[in-house]
Amino acid sequence: MTPEADPRIAAEVERQLAILSRGVDEILPLDEFRRKLTRSIAEGRPLRVKQGFDPTAPDIHLGHTVGLRKLRAFQDLGHQVVVIVGDYTGMVGDPSGRSKTRPQLTAEKIEEYARTYLDQFFRVVDRSKTEIHRNGEWFAPMSFADILRLASKYTVARLLERDDFAKRWQAAQPISVHELLYPLMQGHDSVEIRADVEIGGTEQKFNLLVGRVLQEADGQEPQAILTLPILVGLDGEQRMSKSLGNYVGIAEPPAEQFGKLMSIPDEQIVPYFRLVTDLPLEEVDAIARDLEAGTNPMTHKKALASRIVGMYHGAGAGDAARASFESQFVKRGRPLEAVLWTLPGPGPWSVRQVLVDTGLAKTLSDARRKIEEGAVELDGQVVKDPRAEVAPPADGSALALRLGRRWVQVAAGAAGSAPTASDAPLPLAAS
Repeated sequence: MTPEADPRIAAEVERQLAILSRGVDEILPLDEFRRKLTRSIAEGRPLRVKQGFDPTAPDIHLGHTVGLRKLRAFQDLGHQVVVIVGDYTGMVGDPSGRSKTRPQLTAEKIEEYARTYLDQFFRVVDRSKTEIHRNGEWFAPMSFADILRLASKYTVARLLERDDFAKRWQAAQPISVHELLYPLMQGHDSVEIRADVEIGGTEQKFNLLVGRVLQEADGQEPQAILTLPILVGLDGEQRMSKSLGNYVGIAEPPAEQFGKLMSIPDEQIVPYFRLVTDLPLEEVDAIARDLEAGTNPMTHKKALASRIVGMYHGAGAGDAARASFESQFVKRGRPLEAVLWTLPGPGPWSVRQVLVDTGLAKTLSDARRKIEEGAVELDGQVVKDPRAEVAPPADGSALALRLGRRWVQVAAGAAGSAPTASDAPLPLAAS
């Protein structure tokens, strides 16, 4: 009886496939991945599952955990995870999704970031079941002749098929030669560690496929690839990124994590449950139906934030962060503490201008849009008129101004002075 015909093996393949395909965008080629799983189960040989990380920033955020959680799922099924720390690829910088050349980091800075990465990495992935390599292990000893041999295995025409390269080429924007080498370097990592599977974000698809080509050229069986969706950041528009400031770091304090998660757009509640938590899919689907039926999203958003905080700080921390948030923002209707901004003269001032001066809004047009959306409150009252003005109370107390989850206190300063911020608290006007 072939392994494929064995009903026990077939059932286990389907069980693992159901777990591993959760939240996955594509499995390529699916039939090859299924055969790899079948052979692995029949022979008792774990699959070698690769993911590479270029430590180009010091912290890991929830966006990174989409891949990390998939690695943990493979580990829990008995497979071998191989992590590539890109100390050499990091010096190039992955051009995927980039409209311009990335700045190169020094080896010292990359190593500093790598240590922080790995420390946070093992909050998700099982350290005892992880094989770690720095790709400098094989790239550092390479001669120039070795690099030429690697470069000969792929054509410029195929590299320029990449969407980001193609766009930059057509726009006459510079593409450095070292950027063209990046996909080859990532692909060669798969050759060196003999990867059976590689996972990466959807923007990594080209690089992952290059790995298959290079493995075949080396006489290896090509890896299957799993591409994962990109987690949208707190702004609800762009991918989660520290440089964009729309991220939730997994090492951040519980209260900060909770507060940030309460600011995600309502339409991201279900994707976050699906991609960065272990809530059973049937329960995620029930939440989706509940939201479609018109249930207040706040209930599910609090549950999401509490669950995620609990994942990284313990269940008790999630419950405590929720209680603190409700006490601070819900019961009082305003924060216990907020940065105090003193504004020039006694007022009144345009609410739109105050939103810009305090940094709550980027521009006057942005402030107008937020007011029209009903996202701005002044001392607990929604501001409805973009032309509204504000004047602080005569007793010298401050008013609480809110946009989304962000709060400031505003009070009168000296005439002709510029707006200034202070951490010093000032009594809030009674609501």
